[in-house]
Amino acid sequence: MNALNRLMTTAALGLAVAVTSVPSWAETPANMLVIANRIDDITTLDPAESFEFAGSDVSRNVYGKLVNFDPLNMGAGYQPDLAESWTVSEDGKSITFTMREGVKFHSGNPVTAQDAEYSLRRAVILNKTPAFILTQFGFTPENVEQTIKADGNTLTITTDKRYATSFVLNCLTATIGGIVDMKTVMANEADGDMGNTWLKTNTAGSGAYTVQSWKPNDSVTMVSNPDFYLGAPAMERVIVRHVQESATQRLLLERGDIDVARNLNPEDIAGARSVAGVAIDDELRGRLMYISLNQNHPELSKPQVRQAIKYLVDYEGMQNSFLNGQYTIHQNFLPQTYLGAVNENPFTLNIDKAKELLAEAGVSGLEIEVGVREAQERIEIAQSLQNTFAQAGITLNITVGTAKQILARYRARDLDVYMGAWGPDYPDPQTNAGTFAYNPDNSVEAQATGLLAWRNAWDTGGLTEKVDAAVVEGDREVRAQMYHDIQAEFRETAPFAILFQKIEQTGRSENVKNLTLGGAITAVSYWPVTK
Repeated sequence: MNALNRLMTTAALGLAVAVTSVPSWAETPANMLVIANRIDDITTLDPAESFEFAGSDVSRNVYGKLVNFDPLNMGAGYQPDLAESWTVSEDGKSITFTMREGVKFHSGNPVTAQDAEYSLRRAVILNKTPAFILTQFGFTPENVEQTIKADGNTLTITTDKRYATSFVLNCLTATIGGIVDMKTVMANEADGDMGNTWLKTNTAGSGAYTVQSWKPNDSVTMVSNPDFYLGAPAMERVIVRHVQESATQRLLLERGDIDVARNLNPEDIAGARSVAGVAIDDELRGRLMYISLNQNHPELSKPQVRQAIKYLVDYEGMQNSFLNGQYTIHQNFLPQTYLGAVNENPFTLNIDKAKELLAEAGVSGLEIEVGVREAQERIEIAQSLQNTFAQAGITLNITVGTAKQILARYRARDLDVYMGAWGPDYPDPQTNAGTFAYNPDNSVEAQATGLLAWRNAWDTGGLTEKVDAAVVEGDREVRAQMYHDIQAEFRETAPFAILFQKIEQTGRSENVKNLTLGGAITAVSYWPVTK
């Protein structure tokens, strides 16, 4: 059996057979959605801990939240979900949610305000990587009993100061806002971990799907919830297969062994466009590709070196070659379509300018390491950087590893340079401003691994205070201008080179309808899908 046949056989679909025996166009079952995607970044299924792209896709379909998005009308913003309505106190600090009646968890237990209270308190107390999305409102393990309180069928959350209500509600649409089944989770608690160990590989939600199995670096299988309050999904089973190579994804799509291919490179997109029965969707996403420089490094911490590296990126060359159609040049931390987004892209490849800056900094013969996840386009970006850096006398050594391996080193401040991607956690500019340009405590003890500025050991100077001011500004136009100004300073001073914004080109079978990937918000939803 050749390698391709082994790949198909081990996918556990019961569909793939030897290449020579498959018809020219096979079809997956009418009630099953099969997706090829890179899912090696999933490290946990616990909504209080999950913080990577593929893990968020799973959580979105498993857990209900107080507020959520309508996948068929993303432009409408957040909508009622497990909370059917809410009111805001006169001082603007408290929001009281009224829970929707009659909703059940997958276990059959009713969804209550007490479950919502437990879930949000739990996320704060566990204090895992995404906890900052909630703790930025002043919630702490010590005060959650007073600030997150259920009363009958209502839940009231009280923030430390007045914020724009839309900002608070947008944060509750993040993965960490998933409401877990308190009784089921508590029954699986071990050594006071609030069920974290169990929820790493199991689910306890009320959403359209429950996870039947997760095999790391292989597949996630979800089965539908027939009692989903919005109606049973047409796709009774969703299988997401980890398929690393674009060419393999394309072959599986063209043969009908999968319904959706999410990581096709430009060459395979061009080839698939001409295949009968295959459609290509283009959607601007919020995901940004960037490189970041460890400020504990004595040379990379020099302002001139930070500037030089931004002139050593072949932005146009990459955009117009191996990234063609899938990324657009974008040098700002707010993605296009977000409040406060700008089009300023001042940096271009300029070897002479970079050399001048390096000489000004007294730097020569610099040798540094860049950590890269084993994804085709990221490796190609790193190779392009290696080439242009060399032209200015910088040796860039590339270390390729799994997402888990590289992210662990980045979060430990153990890489000279990190080359990766970042996607917004909620549809408000604070989601990226509070990550790239905010670092109130740069100490090692802070362990603020959810903040990219902290991961790079960067004391942002006055930007932290400016981000604090922007997040409480009530005037929309004034707030947008504040983010314009923050990004202008960030471009010039930050140890980040934002490179591109993602245009996701997805290959799908033409019979797959209503698949939504959530635009810049990246809220992937499977339950509206039909065939």
